[in-house]
Amino acid sequence: MKVVLFCGGLGTRLREYSESVPKPLVNIGSRPILWHLMRYYAHYGHNEFILCLGYRGDLIREYFLHYNEAMSNDFTLGEGGRRIDLHSSDLDNWKITFMDTGLNSNIGQRLLRARKYLTNEEMFLANYADALSDLPFDEQLETFRSRRSVVASFAAVLGNQSFHFVNKDENHIVTRIATMRDQQLWINGGFFIFRREIFDYLKEGEELVEAPFARLVTQRKLMAYPWAGFWHCMDTLKDKTDFDRMEANGACPWRVWQEHLTGERRFEASRDEGPPTSQPPRNGNSAAVVAG
Repeated sequence: MKVVLFCGGLGTRLREYSESVPKPLVNIGSRPILWHLMRYYAHYGHNEFILCLGYRGDLIREYFLHYNEAMSNDFTLGEGGRRIDLHSSDLDNWKITFMDTGLNSNIGQRLLRARKYLTNEEMFLANYADALSDLPFDEQLETFRSRRSVVASFAAVLGNQSFHFVNKDENHIVTRIATMRDQQLWINGGFFIFRREIFDYLKEGEELVEAPFARLVTQRKLMAYPWAGFWHCMDTLKDKTDFDRMEANGACPWRVWQEHLTGERRFEASRDEGPPTSQPPRNGNSAAVVAG
């Protein structure tokens, strides 16, 4: 199944890095966040990618054109450095289409530009390319397939923002204060699954999750897959620091292709220090918007 990755945004809230490289190329360890997300999908058998490029798309093209397998795989160096024997490979089975979708295009416009590469696809996947998760994607996909009337699905996740939610009375006296996560406020975490009918709901110039999703909601054709496990986006410098800390600790729950790591070494930290990773029951909850 093809995976559309939206890689064209300006990443202005991560200005410390995005002024020199596009956000999808900001590194976690030795590889950019885009690579980690592609490895995630490849683990589930989806290794045909369409990269919707915009801001500094030339750097993303160059990164893969000059990809160095030795940076993330064991290898043996011989003959005075003239011979490199790789013990494994990342990209052998990957097929990547690079397309320019405009510097100032929104997500809906980028998806419409990619339509020409999706004409034979009954279903396809899409993602913002700036968040990682240990979401059991095979389960989300199976749930989506079982709901034949549903046109689109996304991962509903608990936001990990550090803001506090406040209740007050008519005299403006605070009656309750709690973290956003404690309020069980679910947000759109990406990890989209679409049937090709999504293009019947998307018009030129529209943002994907606004008017098109509103039309789907009206017809009960939009589904949310709730996941309260690990999900973390790279939006700010603090998010980048969180990812660096997890990488340094060797606790990277999104690396589902290395299950011995995700199963044994979870990232444990307070909400002030990093993102939560608690595992939820997988039966869903009332936050899901489900079409029959």
